[in-house]
Amino acid sequence: MNATSTTRLRVETGGEGVVAHVGLHCLGRFADRLGLADLLSARIPVMSERLPVHDRGKVLTQAMLMMAGGGEACSDIEKLRAQPALFAEVPSDSTLYRTFFQLDASTVAGLWEAVAQARAQVWSRAAATTGNAQVVLDIDSSLHQIHSENKELTGPTYKGGFGFHPVYCFADATGETLAVRLRPGNAGANNVIDLVGVLDAAIDGLPAEIAAGHGVGDDPGLVRRPLQVRSDSAAGRTFALACRARNVGFAVVARSNEQIHAAISRVAYDSTAWQPAVRQDGDVRKGAAVVEVTGLVDLSDWPPGTRLIIRREPLHPGAQQSLFPSECYRYWGHYTDTAGSDAVEADRHMRAHAHVEDNIRRLKDSAANRFPFCDFDANSAWLATVCMADALVRWFQHLCLSGPLAAAEPKTLRWALWHTPARIVHRARARIVRVLDGWPTAPALLDAYQRIDLIT
Repeated sequence: MNATSTTRLRVETGGEGVVAHVGLHCLGRFADRLGLADLLSARIPVMSERLPVHDRGKVLTQAMLMMAGGGEACSDIEKLRAQPALFAEVPSDSTLYRTFFQLDASTVAGLWEAVAQARAQVWSRAAATTGNAQVVLDIDSSLHQIHSENKELTGPTYKGGFGFHPVYCFADATGETLAVRLRPGNAGANNVIDLVGVLDAAIDGLPAEIAAGHGVGDDPGLVRRPLQVRSDSAAGRTFALACRARNVGFAVVARSNEQIHAAISRVAYDSTAWQPAVRQDGDVRKGAAVVEVTGLVDLSDWPPGTRLIIRREPLHPGAQQSLFPSECYRYWGHYTDTAGSDAVEADRHMRAHAHVEDNIRRLKDSAANRFPFCDFDANSAWLATVCMADALVRWFQHLCLSGPLAAAEPKTLRWALWHTPARIVHRARARIVRVLDGWPTAPALLDAYQRIDLIT
């Protein structure tokens, strides 16, 4: 019986005609089909009298491919540079480093506009984003630990750590980041200025037909598709009023106060008031129940039509603070101006806000936990590029993949798709990439190339 885990062979350098990242080439081809590099280039000013050797839009697009492949520092671009057969001319790590220092706040804002143009192309083709259904946005902040005091504007966090505290806005239908604002570690989670700022940036990033009527003071009659934003308890009444001023619906997690405490007291033991809560798939959540207490609290300071929904579920280890003291249940609630749905459906919809945890986890697994620079603006540009790279991957999954890969996590995509090995052969004056025999996702990769060719 052979108990060795590898075959015995001799290893040498000098290999030719082999490549190791065919999946990233496919992702890059998808980006080129969308014209992403050209869109980005148009927003980056030329800093000298002559054009740079490497087009800066192309540099950022190749940086996104590097990040999708697991790169976490500028030096990781060298892995793509070593394969000109797939990626042509790739900038050096020093060129990439200098590029990020050229991206100030106004330039990054322009890059988001470029990504919005590409997003409009993708959303017009994706089943998850077409139609007339309500578009749901999710806002949340997250702590990013930094193990260095040499990075500008890092600071202590409210959980006793040290680093940054950015706030994100995601599109629930696709999971992509629509806007992000990098902030010092000691920035407050409930800073309304930051929350409203990232909401406005997210609305600007939506396709024009969706963003219509959702500007400050816009006529509600201009709204073509309803828009709603969900947030945790960091938001509040002021944020809800800002949403109403933009013709945007809201669903905001409630904080404990005397009114809520009194309202729950009046229904806590009324078994007829509570309805069984349901999971996201519609099945009943055992032991959980929902009740609406809108008529038991004073909501005159909130936008007209605001409702208060309360949910209770059996206590479990690690449960967060409850709205009401109980030895049997944990109470949780949210404010919403959603009309036409019962309390159970409103609760189910709001609890889907938990998707943001998955979205942030994906970003942190794709270079959002590494900030390579000491300069704050450069790190802001880095985080923005990480978010744009994640959006590119999400678009690729929606339009070019099917089955499990269409919802796969970054690690799975790296092992299964991005780092696909192949051999390059020359035939009839053409270069052909032949994927390794037996590679499990080869059919999915070939299908993705065919789908890209159909994009017009």
